[in-house]
Amino acid sequence: MILSARGHRIEFPHRPLTMGIVNINDDSFCGDGTLDVTLALAQSEAQLREGADIIDIGAESARTNRGPISVDEEVSRLVPFIRAWEELIQRFSRRPFDDEQLWPPLLSINTWRPEVVAEVLPVGGDLLNDISALPDERNAVACVNSGAALLVMHSVGQPKVPHTHVGYVDIMQTLEDFFEEKLAICAKAGLGNEQIVLDPGIDFAKQCEDNLTIYRDLHRLGRFGRPVLLPVSRKTVIGKVLEQPDPLDRDPGTLACIAAGMARGAHIFRVHNVRAAALAVKALWKLHSV
Repeated sequence: MILSARGHRIEFPHRPLTMGIVNINDDSFCGDGTLDVTLALAQSEAQLREGADIIDIGAESARTNRGPISVDEEVSRLVPFIRAWEELIQRFSRRPFDDEQLWPPLLSINTWRPEVVAEVLPVGGDLLNDISALPDERNAVACVNSGAALLVMHSVGQPKVPHTHVGYVDIMQTLEDFFEEKLAICAKAGLGNEQIVLDPGIDFAKQCEDNLTIYRDLHRLGRFGRPVLLPVSRKTVIGKVLEQPDPLDRDPGTLACIAAGMARGAHIFRVHNVRAAALAVKALWKLHSV
């Protein structure tokens, strides 16, 4: 299996990739966001040293208890970071973590509105981390035009709107039907299969038991032959299972979800605590290969 992302070619099986989260906003649910682009770049550099293979940069929190920012504001936060990305990478003379770290690392742009995507992807970015559930082909077309890979995430309805009422008879069958439909949209747009990543959307329009079922039965998504990203970090489902209301107390549960995800075929883990995740993945990869 191959992932093609703007000139990058990643062949799986490969040690699962660690995606570090960097927020250029002031309402991140973990309180780690910043509106200072220089500080966001410094956070990214630190995460690369801690083992990140991908940096996921976002300017708008996905929290549903905060309103959206304007298109212009989101673009103005993202573009300076994207323009400075290559200069950041050039500071490294070698892989800073170990010889298996993906290098050069990928830059993931966490945005979903087509108006924003149209402005930022021409500037740069290797992966579009789209949480919109791909209602139409516009973001897929933008990836065709730029060469970027596209992450397709399962959800219901528009982002930034709570969907706590949503229920499923069979969440895994729902996911399989959803990805079949979205892969068809991508194909119609002309996006190559090698440019697609799947994300089951943990905590997005899902209840606790839905999320746990996804972790247990994640292997079913292997039928699509595409890399699967698990956004495991400090999720609400972890807080409920461990009775930890503070997201900052959920890192042990996050590592447990990484272990479960690796056992069931996940390829990428999106995390806040990059060092802990990267070391866990490194150890688990060695154990799996014994």
